[in-house]
Amino acid sequence: MKIAVVILNWNGIFFLSRFLKTVVEYSPEATVFLADNASTDDSISYVRQHFPSVEIVQNASNEGFARGYNEALKHISAEYYVLLNSDVEVTYGWLNPIIQMMEDNANLAAVQPKIMDWNDRNRFEYAGAAGGYIDAFAYPFCRGRIFENIEYDRGQYEDACDIFWASGAAMFIRAHIFHALGGFDEEFFAHMEEIDLCWRIHNRGYQIAYCPDSVVYHVGGGTLHKSNPHKTYLNFRNNLMMLYKNVESKRLGLVIFIRLLLDGLAGIQYVMRGNFADCMSIIRAHFYFYGNFKKQKAKRLFETQKRVGEHPAKKWMYSRSLVFDYFLFQKKKFSQLSWRR
Repeated sequence: MKIAVVILNWNGIFFLSRFLKTVVEYSPEATVFLADNASTDDSISYVRQHFPSVEIVQNASNEGFARGYNEALKHISAEYYVLLNSDVEVTYGWLNPIIQMMEDNANLAAVQPKIMDWNDRNRFEYAGAAGGYIDAFAYPFCRGRIFENIEYDRGQYEDACDIFWASGAAMFIRAHIFHALGGFDEEFFAHMEEIDLCWRIHNRGYQIAYCPDSVVYHVGGGTLHKSNPHKTYLNFRNNLMMLYKNVESKRLGLVIFIRLLLDGLAGIQYVMRGNFADCMSIIRAHFYFYGNFKKQKAKRLFETQKRVGEHPAKKWMYSRSLVFDYFLFQKKKFSQLSWRR
């Protein structure tokens, strides 16, 4: 099998009934899989009845995005995995441009398509837009999305280019590289696991890219709404774990210290808005990180030994603080950022 499109599902019959048809119809070059995380709704019976060509892999329990994919992909042999959220509508010819990019460049480990908002089809979607980046303190952003400011597609990101991270909502990745890196970090459970994986891909000397010739439409927030306190907890906790694991040694102490201050400011902002639950989520995230420091240190040691050079991912990182540029200097768009290589 050359291409396996793998949709991770947990009680997602609502989205499967709306979007699986386009995936099957517009993916004739691939085998489509449903990786089910022990759903208790009628997802499996629905797919078996309406889409008999879709292969089903059943996980024993719901272990989240990270372990859910890791377990399912152990049973799927292919050259390329296409990891696709169930709330994504694909378009005609979406596979070939990216597969061709990867065929032409053996060092290209992962690629994402242009990800548009299903609810506002001329607008980029939060989780990926036109390719992901991070700043000096591991705040993620995209071409087309900085924090909550999301751009409309005016043709400004029609160039294929290298990026820092590819969105897990629609990620093409070479199967042998996914397995060689041990897949997603299962401690993350969900959120930012794809950014961590991409950081590790860069640290092994591979490239990641964005392809504008492939377009998908993402609903977003299908599992947890962006204002959900549990999502706040996972995002802050996972970001700390990712940062400590992957950042280069000479910046480690300073970066962790500054992130502690910035996360504190974020907590104060939540309190000022009356979002006490989100503030507590940040505190819980830090308690988890420092309470499990021994485990994080072991991961860092392992990843440091695998790096090709001190910090090969650095050239794809934004060297400044996105927080300061966005909130103090009002740089709301990707084109306004001051890039230095």
